[in-house]
Amino acid sequence: MTSPQTPTPDELAALRQRYRHERERRVRPDGAGQYRDADAEFGFYAADPYVGEVAGREPLRDSVDVAVVGGGFGGILAGARLRQRGVERVRVIDKGGDFGGTWYWNRYPGVHCDIESHVYLPMLDETGYVPEWKYSPGEEIRLHAVRIARQFDLYADALFSTSVTTLTWEKDSRTWIVATDRGDTFRATYVITATGPLTEPKLPGIPGIEDFKGHTFHTSRWDYAYTGGTPEGGLTGLADKRVGVVGTGATGVQVIPMLAEDAGHVHVFQRTPSTVDVRANRRTTARDVGAERDGWARERRDNFLRIVSGEESGVDLVADGWTSSAGLLEKLLPSFRRSGSRDAFEAAYEAADAAKMNEVRARVERTVTDPATAERLKPWYRYACKRPAFSDLYYPAFNRSNVTLVDTADTHGIERVTENGVVVGGTVYELDCLIFATGFSVGVSGIHSGKLPVLGRGGTTLLDAWARHGVRTLHGATSNGFPNLIQMGSLQNASSVNFTHVLDEQAVHAAALVAAAEAKGALIEPSREAEDAWITTMARDAPDHEWFHADCTPGYYNREGRGRPNGPSAYPHGARAFHELLRRWREESIDEVLA
Repeated sequence: MTSPQTPTPDELAALRQRYRHERERRVRPDGAGQYRDADAEFGFYAADPYVGEVAGREPLRDSVDVAVVGGGFGGILAGARLRQRGVERVRVIDKGGDFGGTWYWNRYPGVHCDIESHVYLPMLDETGYVPEWKYSPGEEIRLHAVRIARQFDLYADALFSTSVTTLTWEKDSRTWIVATDRGDTFRATYVITATGPLTEPKLPGIPGIEDFKGHTFHTSRWDYAYTGGTPEGGLTGLADKRVGVVGTGATGVQVIPMLAEDAGHVHVFQRTPSTVDVRANRRTTARDVGAERDGWARERRDNFLRIVSGEESGVDLVADGWTSSAGLLEKLLPSFRRSGSRDAFEAAYEAADAAKMNEVRARVERTVTDPATAERLKPWYRYACKRPAFSDLYYPAFNRSNVTLVDTADTHGIERVTENGVVVGGTVYELDCLIFATGFSVGVSGIHSGKLPVLGRGGTTLLDAWARHGVRTLHGATSNGFPNLIQMGSLQNASSVNFTHVLDEQAVHAAALVAAAEAKGALIEPSREAEDAWITTMARDAPDHEWFHADCTPGYYNREGRGRPNGPSAYPHGARAFHELLRRWREESIDEVLA
């Protein structure tokens, strides 16, 4: 069994060699081009299974104060914070049938959040809700999204089962014209885009995928009419079915044990194993988390952010896999907290990383009884190369006689799909059902992909402007040439493993911008000089992580093995410092963007 102790120099050298070997087994020349857009190419994979026939309605031709594009937590929080500022006409538009965003779509069996629910679920202090589990199941999260939307009256003007098709700035009226696929053409004084980093389901570009004659779907569109059951299990419709699952990331880690309980046989097609650490989920009470105190949730959320941002906190209120491994997140987040000699830092970091990964690999050996299967499930890469997963059920599932792990590394993925199954290494695995747990195009929203054109001053699209001059924003929120447009997301602001915290801070910022513009009767638009200064700020201390990610096993963090270039993509000093910077800027300098 591999020792979890700190490796010797010789062991580190051997690990580096093994990591390189395993990386090369999985790198593909087509990089991110290996994936296909489920919505554009295979519409039935992206159809909404949670609504019946969408009711017809007359197209809208009215006006609102703020149009919010996206009904996930970003859009909900924007709407709630606007309401707190007294904004009356807030219209949230979402292609789903209700609020929830990724938690509306992801209802697959076993779905939970991987961040503690008491810091992940936003506005707990404001709603008075205390989560029932340390790690909430998806339905609890979705219902909390609905709870916030109801409390802040966001259903009043909401448009569901509706996609925004264009956003066009009209100079004379100083409004945005919002067009949708339901024929709507209405005006909004302000637009907030909150389309999220997990909105575009992707499929692997496997030859013959369209030829499969069995049943197939993406996990973000789970077909309970076929499988039976609920997110808690009981998938009785699969009792006599041969089920194939493609993907062993965060979704696969959760759904595979549930399938193993009920399906006749499960074939798990794995390219790269995940790092799967202890979950230890349990029910919680208000007393467990100190919910009798005012502001308990904000205190807990801030404590978590300090720890995972590498700051001293004194006490760890959450005490989970994220906080215990916080020091290894240095390469995962664009936080700059290195001090002293770079060589000494990197040497200590590599040793700590190797010890942690040895511990994970030892867990696989202790849990999985078949040595060959255990070996294929071991992750051979550094901890921050992929977002870690947490489960107490995943590894034991491979001890079941009805579960087969099919490693696809040597063939760089599945070779092809036939009418009756999947081919790997020349072997045909016949299947009745093929499920794609292949996730989303992370960070690619309709705006960034070009599906949702945003036309600013002079009819220039946002993508064209960025193509000519590079991505340009102030604080990741506003851009010159696009008045009264506020963007929420991951570009040029701050990042954290707890993205809902980041979104809430962005929502507070967006609402403050709208309130300030309303008070002065002004437009929100930064100058080119302000954008230049912000880009310089981000670039000044940007960490040198490019080499690290270039050496990682392929995944979305490093553009499928192409590396993640250094550059001004996010604030380099961490989310806590960024949030404080925004607070000071709102107090002292917000007039700079009001014209």
